Amino acid sequence: MDVDAYLDRIGARRPATVDGPALVELHERHLAAVPFENLDIHLGVPIELDEDRLVAKVVGGRGGFCYELNGAFAALLRALGAEVTLLSAGVYGPSGLGPPFDHMALRVDLDEPWLADVGFGRHCLHPLRLSERGDQVDPVGTFRLVEAGGGDLDVLRDGTAQYRVEPRARRLSDYAPTCWWQQTWPSSHFRSGPVASLQTADGQVTVAGRTLIRTVGTERTETTLGSDAEVLAAYREHLGIELDRVPQA
Repeated sequence: MDVDAYLDRIGARRPATVDGPALVELHERHLAAVPFENLDIHLGVPIELDEDRLVAKVVGGRGGFCYELNGAFAALLRALGAEVTLLSAGVYGPSGLGPPFDHMALRVDLDEPWLADVGFGRHCLHPLRLSERGDQVDPVGTFRLVEAGGGDLDVLRDGTAQYRVEPRARRLSDYAPTCWWQQTWPSSHFRSGPVASLQTADGQVTVAGRTLIRTVGTERTETTLGSDAEVLAAYREHLGIELDRVPQA
């Protein structure tokens, strides 16, 4: 892997050693540079969980969803010398806790174990201390890891459960069935429409279908994008994504 090209993509310098502060910087810069997006699903491009493909997609200027983003970030961290474990998680939604492998998070073992996640879409800017059970204050909220039995941990943001992560180490190929389901099954929320989003220093910018959404703190504004040219320009100007056609819902 071309580590320098990946670091250039996220605007980060190569750390002399990957320790806690270095992980925090890499994590925050990754979130600021690489968008969470499902556009390939709506462009008819299959998503394959091959590490080289995932890294090439990110380095080439695109983003992805959790398997892609955390899969690529894990490859970068390993290339820099860190010990990284892929973890399965079920996501909390309106109907309660979802199934395993609905999400991928990362355990990064440095001076202490960390929970890293650059692929949840709207989440903490900094990795979380995996051994800490008290509040962990992040620029975007207060997070807490709560024991859920069997070694599982619930990840809470401002008191609301986001997902439940399992401690068992997983392989990238273990996520392939759920990745296929997310791309193809009509009831998958990733099939409901194209979306691309990037966390900013003070909020978030999102292109959902033909709507540009800007969030700054608690303020939210929406702008309708009337033409294909406006949609493509919004991807390019706000998210750094260059496309030659508009993804279709």
